[in-house]
Amino acid sequence: MNKQLMVVGAVLGVTSVLLGAFGAHGLKTLIPADAINIFETGVRYQMYHALFLMVVGLIPLMANKSKKIILYLVLAGVILFSGSIYGLATNTLTSFDFKNIGFITPIGGLFLIVSWVYLIVNIIKYKS
Repeated sequence: MNKQLMVVGAVLGVTSVLLGAFGAHGLKTLIPADAINIFETGVRYQMYHALFLMVVGLIPLMANKSKKIILYLVLAGVILFSGSIYGLATNTLTSFDFKNIGFITPIGGLFLIVSWVYLIVNIIKYKS
């Protein structure tokens, strides 16, 4: 489970760097500055949670089942939160109107929050 967390964290990390570079350079002339800022929010939260997964992978005091739950919560959260942010920021570049599914952004944010709360609960419950 630890290796899986580290690999997924690293994949999320590298894709956030790639998306950040794409946003800063590739999208600069295609979308307005406020949309670039929105896009960067998605990149930032993706990177935060990439690092979060890697730290969880290094924590020896958690059961694998708890780590797996955190992994799924973070993956769902990043896909829904950051993914919808990317879509909303680049909405003018596609024929699909991402504003129609903008309601999933806070759902993704909730998954991310719950993953942190779940970690806190597991740390508090840990008996050495």
